[in-house]
Amino acid sequence: MNRISSITPLNSLAMSEAEKFQSQLVKPSGSLGELERITIQLAGITGQVHNNTRKKVICLFGSDHGIYDEGVSSAPQDFTRRLMEVYAGEKNAGINILARQAGAELRVFDLGVKNLSPRENIITRKFLPNGTENFLHGRAMTIETVRDVIAFGIDLVNGMKSEGVDIIGVGEVGMGNTTPACACIMSALKSRDDSLVGKGAGLNDEAFARKKKVIIDALNFHSENLNDPVNILSCVGGLDIAAMTGVFLGGAVYHVPVVIDGVIAVAGALMSYLLEPLSREYMIASHESAEPAYAKAAEFMKISPPLKLGMRLGEGTGCAIMMQIIDDSLAIINSMGKFQEL
Repeated sequence: MNRISSITPLNSLAMSEAEKFQSQLVKPSGSLGELERITIQLAGITGQVHNNTRKKVICLFGSDHGIYDEGVSSAPQDFTRRLMEVYAGEKNAGINILARQAGAELRVFDLGVKNLSPRENIITRKFLPNGTENFLHGRAMTIETVRDVIAFGIDLVNGMKSEGVDIIGVGEVGMGNTTPACACIMSALKSRDDSLVGKGAGLNDEAFARKKKVIIDALNFHSENLNDPVNILSCVGGLDIAAMTGVFLGGAVYHVPVVIDGVIAVAGALMSYLLEPLSREYMIASHESAEPAYAKAAEFMKISPPLKLGMRLGEGTGCAIMMQIIDDSLAIINSMGKFQEL
């Protein structure tokens, strides 16, 4: 965690040079909007005007959640394990298809999935073999576990940077995980507004009302301890959110851009932002999740996702789509002709 103190602002000189370079290309200045902004941000991250994303990795974090026992999910909890096996088997799940389209490598991590045995193509790092505890009645995990998982996420980025990875995306799978994500966001915003709670993967009205009550009751139960990001994650978080928090921090420490997916990922981004506000500058938002808590978290962090696709699948699918747009933005600055050449 002490590595967070090394995070610095983006390289303003490189950003100015990238902006000047963009103004010389064969187009009205600013006419490519977000595509231009992305190249300027990437210049600030890497310190170089011209960048590439030849080596892309999407990290998919799998974990189970004790709060599932409160009936906050419509799917059997064993679906976490089954989906992990699908992703690792390179079947045609959403993230497998979209990662291939983007030319990104998918790395699947078992942080704490019940009954998932070690197998090829799954990186096993079981911090809690059965996932977190039911946070309606106690902490989801210990402070020590939170710190270990965040450090793990930072270390992942360090390792990928040494491999030559140019850009990272984060995704997750875990039945019921929109509940801890929403609880983390509401804790950070000091909100008890249950309109921020979404239906997740298609809850009926009765289960949706129960999910809202569970979150509000849990926030009230832990109210005295929701005073900093590590405690928030300990009280009402998930292993997946803590790992993503670490990856977002690691991106800022090691100057690697990290793409935010949906509401689970933005909860991790928000925890990272609260731990070190400068980490936000190294994040690239992808799409605005259909889950209502996403918009509030994005507004708080002052980030604006360029894509509004009505998506709420998770898995890192928004990252894969955004990586293709990032490739387009870099193709412009790296290949477009200049007015003076004409």
